[in-house]
Amino acid sequence: MENEWIKLSLYGRREDLEVLCAIISMIDSGIMIEDYSDITTDGLYGALIDESILNADREHVTVSVFLSADRSLAEAKAFLAERIGALALDAEVKTEGMKEEDWAETWKKYYHPVTVGRITVVPAWEEYTPKEGERILRMDPGMAFGTGTHETTRLVMQMLSDEMQGGERVLDVGTGSGILALCASKLGAKACYAYDIDPVAVRVAEENVAKDGATNVTCGVADLLAGIDRSEPYDLIVANIVSDIILRLLPDLGAVMKTGAHAILSGIIGERVEEIRAAVASYGFTLVREASERDWYALFIKKEN
Repeated sequence: MENEWIKLSLYGRREDLEVLCAIISMIDSGIMIEDYSDITTDGLYGALIDESILNADREHVTVSVFLSADRSLAEAKAFLAERIGALALDAEVKTEGMKEEDWAETWKKYYHPVTVGRITVVPAWEEYTPKEGERILRMDPGMAFGTGTHETTRLVMQMLSDEMQGGERVLDVGTGSGILALCASKLGAKACYAYDIDPVAVRVAEENVAKDGATNVTCGVADLLAGIDRSEPYDLIVANIVSDIILRLLPDLGAVMKTGAHAILSGIIGERVEEIRAAVASYGFTLVREASERDWYALFIKKEN
């Protein structure tokens, strides 16, 4: 590979700078901000600044991180795209240091089988001999978030492995690649409904479901709970999204859950976890337990009545 580092950026409106920084910090803490809104052309200050900066866009900003080439770069990019889509931000994901057409193939070198709980996620293109009793999920995430390598995904997979008994009706909100719905299917769910606001993610999820041969997973486009299957309440809901969207989800969540049903909330960064705990309690849910990995948190909550 010609470049050892890849510049991964979010380009968006200046008024969204704080949230853009919060999103990209989920990938790496070393953020570079390009904001030229306070550059002036008056006097000596302007005379000493490069003309390209003086003529830079004052209405937009770029926030960037630099990632080593051995990171799962496609998943990082898909993660950012999913988050800005979920928040309906007018922003764009950009990269420098690798051609766009190289992404889909290069990152595969660093995606290997991942075992979490009772599930082993195996790249669709890799030969793998399962151990006795091992539950295999073959995935080709394409450009949708979810390969089992990100902390938020692993936290949910472990909770599913710990808590699922089989026979559950499961709802996956913000499904991405479909990995969590397929995990629930492998763990004995009666039926899984996987939704995402991004049609590309839904297409990828449908392809993964078809390749897996799962007959109990249904995919569709939906904005959180708007447009989901409501033919009967759910036993288990999975939402691996972001804190702001979890806060939007919580007021209506109980309405689609059975009494005694559970939900797994993930994608929560450490600095927001206390806020989410308080919101969970305020809407009448019980926090049963939580898990964390590298300052990411997942909460396992229960609807008592």
